[in-house]
Amino acid sequence: MHRVRRVGGYDTFPDRGVPTVPRCESPNVTRVATRFPIGRWHATLRGMSSPSRIQATSEPTTTPAGRTRPTAAEALAELLAGNERFVTRRPRHGHSVEAAASGDQEPSALVVGCIDSRVPLEAIFDQTFGSICVARSGGQVLDRAVLGSVEFAVAELKVPLVVVLGHERCGAVAATVTALRTGERPGGALGYLVDEIAPAVTEVGLDEPDVVALALRRHTVRTVRAVADAERVAERVATGAVEVVGAIYDLDTGRVALLD
Repeated sequence: MHRVRRVGGYDTFPDRGVPTVPRCESPNVTRVATRFPIGRWHATLRGMSSPSRIQATSEPTTTPAGRTRPTAAEALAELLAGNERFVTRRPRHGHSVEAAASGDQEPSALVVGCIDSRVPLEAIFDQTFGSICVARSGGQVLDRAVLGSVEFAVAELKVPLVVVLGHERCGAVAATVTALRTGERPGGALGYLVDEIAPAVTEVGLDEPDVVALALRRHTVRTVRAVADAERVAERVATGAVEVVGAIYDLDTGRVALLD
């Protein structure tokens, strides 16, 4: 058992440099929180912070329709506020044909997530039609199609925020752990997903009791790095026009929390 230290309201493993989860209302439920800041890539996660610490260096811009685009901080605040509405069962948005058809496409964020049916991205952030873009793949793995979609959202739709969202008990990560332990790599395209997630599992180590949970966090951080390093994304990160953050969704509580 690793020694846990409380930092800034959150728990960390000081001997490993890997954050664990802040304590929940229920002693039997835990969750991850915090943000992974752009431009400061570390081999290990450091401590945890409030989402209010996200800082966009660019000024708000206007859309083709003349509306003011939100900053990355404003977009993130709205997503987290929407998640709070979702958790507390006070959704603001419904789903209607009229909402889908009205207005231009001016999303405030792109969320890259897993295909898991228990993690409907628009619902957990309480977002309506046109407010966010989503890109989903098994284990939020980035292939060329997903990365191209990310670049389109950033470069053409001008979203100021990209969120890479992992989720607890991810089947793709669990399958990768099993494949590495047994030495039996799945065939076909499923093997590609395993290959992409395997480095995160290897970094954590198969002997780690919480290998699936910790590998999920590590894989999410690696994906944040890959998104931020993509050519058309990196250009806008460098100017402060976009931020890329990682987060984890807790299946038990419904809460989204940021990786730092």
